[in-house]
This record gives sequence, C-alpha cells and structure tokens, in this order.
Amino acid sequence: MDTRDSKSREEEKRHVMGQRMPEDYEHPEPDEDQPEAKSPPSGMYRLFPIIIVLVLLSAVAFHYFGK
Repeated sequence: MDTRDSKSREEEKRHVMGQRMPEDYEHPEPDEDQPEAKSPPSGMYRLFPIIIVLVLLSAVAFHYFGK
C-alpha cells in the first residue's frame, strides 16, 4: 500500500515557496494574541533549581555524616 503524499509540481512549488517566505510580523498567528503567550511565566519554576540543590546537598550530607 502506497502511503506517500502525491503532490503535483504546482502544489509542491507552492509548499516550498510557503516554507521560504519570511514570517509576517504585522499579522501574527492566532497564538500570538493569547494573553498567556504575552505574560511572563509565574509560579514555582524558580523554586525547582533551589529544591534540586537542597536535595543534592542533603544526599551528600547524609552520605558523609549519616554514619
């Protein structure tokens, strides 16, 4: 069974030209208008590196001083 996309030369040319065109900043894609895309991330993402460092320090301390 052949599952390849069969495109005519004109369809293939339009596809390639569409890929080569620069992004249109005056008319952004719909995702750009969403408020969550504009706001900076907030929450616990800053705590994750701190938690990881504390867990690693606890493991090292337990390994050396736990005996």
